Amino acid sequence: MQTDDRPLAIFLMGPTASGKTDLAMALHERLGAELISVDSAMVYRGMDIGTAKPSPSELAQAPHRLIDIRDPVEPYSAAQFRDDAREEMRRITARGNTPLLVGGTMLYYKSLVGGIANLPESDAIVRAELEAWAGSEGLQALHDELQRVDPESALRIHPNDPQRLMRALEVQRLTGRPMSELWREQARGTFPWRTMSIGLAPAERHVLHERIAQRFTRMIEAGFIDEVAGLRQRGDLHPELPSMKSVGYRQVWQYLDGAFDEQALKFKGIVATRQLAKRQMTWLRSWPALHWVDSLGRAPLEKVLNLVRP
Repeated sequence: MQTDDRPLAIFLMGPTASGKTDLAMALHERLGAELISVDSAMVYRGMDIGTAKPSPSELAQAPHRLIDIRDPVEPYSAAQFRDDAREEMRRITARGNTPLLVGGTMLYYKSLVGGIANLPESDAIVRAELEAWAGSEGLQALHDELQRVDPESALRIHPNDPQRLMRALEVQRLTGRPMSELWREQARGTFPWRTMSIGLAPAERHVLHERIAQRFTRMIEAGFIDEVAGLRQRGDLHPELPSMKSVGYRQVWQYLDGAFDEQALKFKGIVATRQLAKRQMTWLRSWPALHWVDSLGRAPLEKVLNLVRP
């Protein structure tokens, strides 16, 4: 049997509020693994409370690459993440250490390993038609159409995720082919690292829901509203930017616009975060060779160490 001599990379994946950061820091301490953040909101400077970004003291103890690398007004794509993450992984491996990628942005993991499909640029006319359709008949009508033309993508995309939903339909209209098919066609070269993928989550869904509610409440108490208010005062940010569409930030922005009161903000923020966790779990269930670990079970650190140690 041929041995795989590629260097090891650890993927610590999981839904939001599952305890990934704490476990990653423990693995850094025990293994000397070097951490790379896989989080589409933590890349932005000044977005700290609402992203549950590690504190300055935690980052000093266990530095995370690809945190605070963009201003919130700047876009940051999965393709950019792929290039940045691979460069950081090469540097870590060259020093003889193990890259440990931690976070819950599943598209980033997919792009890192499989690359970026050759998809068409966005078309303003098609996008306007889809937005008008969503406005008149609702997002569920768009999801029903996606189920008809690209059922594989429809399984992964939640009906309440307008950005990804419209993009999948846009690609299908522009190319006449399902986006999932275009992804599969892309030639996938051998990934330069052998990967150990670990899915971290509480065994019981209701426990994760409770943790999400508790964490969002703590964020509000820690000054999340003031954080978003400060970002608004800059004057160059608006709610359609990818950074401000992040879960939690979108809801606080609407609250500051006077759309609802603080009690409704908490409810809407918790619901949106639970929906995010559901989408993350859907991705994780389809991820190949994933080793599930109960984050609240007995000795999760030791279980992960047993998986990653040679």
